[in-house]
Amino acid sequence: MFNSYDVIVAGAGHAGCEAASAAANMGSKVLLITMNMQTIAQMSCNPAMGGVAKGQIVREIDAMGGYSGIVSDKSMIQFRMLNRSKGPAMWSPRTQNDRMLFAAEWRNMLEQTPNVDFFQDMVVNLMVENGKVCGVKTGMGMEIKAKSVVLTSGTFLNGIIHIGEKQFGGGRLAEKAATGITEQLVSLGFDADRLKTGTPPRIDGRSLDYTKMEVQDGDEEIVGFSYMDIPKPTKQRCCWITYTNQNVHDILKTGFDRSPMYAGRIDGVGPRYCPSIEDKINRFAERDRHQIFVEPEGWNTVEIYVNGFSTSLPEEVQYKALQQVPGFENVKFFRPGYAIEYDYFPPTQLKNTLETKLVKNLFFAGQINGTTGYEEAACQGLMAGINAHLAVKEEQPFILGRNDAYIGVLIDDLITKGTEEPYRMFTSRAEYRMILRQDNADLRLTELSYKLGLAKEDRMQKTEKKRNNAKAIISHFEKTSVEPPEINELLLSLNSAELTQRQKLALIALRPQVKIEDLNKIPSVKSFLEPFTLEEREQAEIQMKYETYIAKELELVMKMQRLEDVVIPETFNYHKLSSLSMESREKLTKIKPTTLGQASRISGVSPSDVQVLMIFMGR
Repeated sequence: MFNSYDVIVAGAGHAGCEAASAAANMGSKVLLITMNMQTIAQMSCNPAMGGVAKGQIVREIDAMGGYSGIVSDKSMIQFRMLNRSKGPAMWSPRTQNDRMLFAAEWRNMLEQTPNVDFFQDMVVNLMVENGKVCGVKTGMGMEIKAKSVVLTSGTFLNGIIHIGEKQFGGGRLAEKAATGITEQLVSLGFDADRLKTGTPPRIDGRSLDYTKMEVQDGDEEIVGFSYMDIPKPTKQRCCWITYTNQNVHDILKTGFDRSPMYAGRIDGVGPRYCPSIEDKINRFAERDRHQIFVEPEGWNTVEIYVNGFSTSLPEEVQYKALQQVPGFENVKFFRPGYAIEYDYFPPTQLKNTLETKLVKNLFFAGQINGTTGYEEAACQGLMAGINAHLAVKEEQPFILGRNDAYIGVLIDDLITKGTEEPYRMFTSRAEYRMILRQDNADLRLTELSYKLGLAKEDRMQKTEKKRNNAKAIISHFEKTSVEPPEINELLLSLNSAELTQRQKLALIALRPQVKIEDLNKIPSVKSFLEPFTLEEREQAEIQMKYETYIAKELELVMKMQRLEDVVIPETFNYHKLSSLSMESREKLTKIKPTTLGQASRISGVSPSDVQVLMIFMGR
């Protein structure tokens, strides 16, 4: 029935979909195996993509030729650029999405991708020979050979769903858990552990009183995620904001003795930065209210996602508490919130390609590595798919550094530091966030992806045009001066000091109060800027305004690169260096860093340990 494949991807969530499309678009013959063909790219939790740092990741995926940005743009019902009041390093795009349309668009794009085959079944076992993966066994007893396997199991590995005192097996509500894989991997020498995550109730929007809530509209200007010209919606759906209160908290507390988290029925650690409502009440006891975001699930549905009310309390407690939230007095449930506990494999067992250290050509991506979030999963899938293809072709691996992308930060954090709680990306995790902005992901990554054969010619041409046009604008501003009478009225209206003599446009653009679109009101500037897109103008403005900061960050990158350039052999024996601390020797032996730079980021490895290694390496 099946011939041998180059790459098998087990699991069709966000990681699996990106892995399959990346490997296929690079030329591998791919089989995507999923337990349910109707839930490909399912948004298991909130119907939204992006947000703080996550939006940067989606733009990076798009710049690399991945599909998440395009699918998000095609299925958006609302767009917002978060943190516009801050500097551009903090700007983060976010879309509210139509849940069903998102999955349908993803499936359509996968079906239109040559080299991708599909099969509905459960992978229950990996075929491993001489330390190398060579295929999979399925629940229906089929053995399918492959040169490389990407495992993207999400929350399905031995998943247990908790609602109050009830618990039952499942990877999502009404979907069975996946079994067999964990036990086999442990027998092969892998360490496994448990994590948990949760989701809020889904409710009937017709039962809500929106007049008691604050309206949250989308941005007038829809930027979107994709750098390609994806049509944007002509209208948007609004969201709403409401708040819990002391009555809500008091009712929720009555169920704490039946909470699986507080009763000790859940072993796994939950996400620190997306806590359940009961966890918020417990951890932030001094607060008398918490924000609730009321988010539509799509264009043509009344289903509402209650963002901020994730819970695993008994359903009757959830219901009574929600009735006390303004606007929810007559609420009707579609389904209650629940927690899910699942197996993951500490990611220090991976190389920086996401290939496992123990089994050659076996890759892990997504929540199996201890991450949380669609975006974190999708970017891992992209990188695992790329490297699974390269491994099959016996070509050099593709690795992004911490100075290249948020994707590089995420993977380096996982394999170097590991995680004991669901890992979520934040801008604060990136030390080079001034150069890792959402606006320049294409300028950073598209050429790299194009050389791999992933990003296509049209994308590369568009990136080059943007780069060249931004340079042209900067060059013009550096050479062109304006006279005081031309600009002083504008400067006064912007609360900026008037000119006393002619001045270069580039110097005026440095002023914090002045934006390039303000200067576009000057007739001579307007005639010059007219041929350029808003995106090209914004790129030029950011580069001019933040030139000094960007230069300082690039200087730091160069200093750190010296450590990254020192390669440590995989077989290096740290125990022979008695001048290293015992903790350092143990951590270095376990993680096996590939460079001195990675070694320096391992918890427990001190600067003096790094100095010892530098001396030993002849540096």
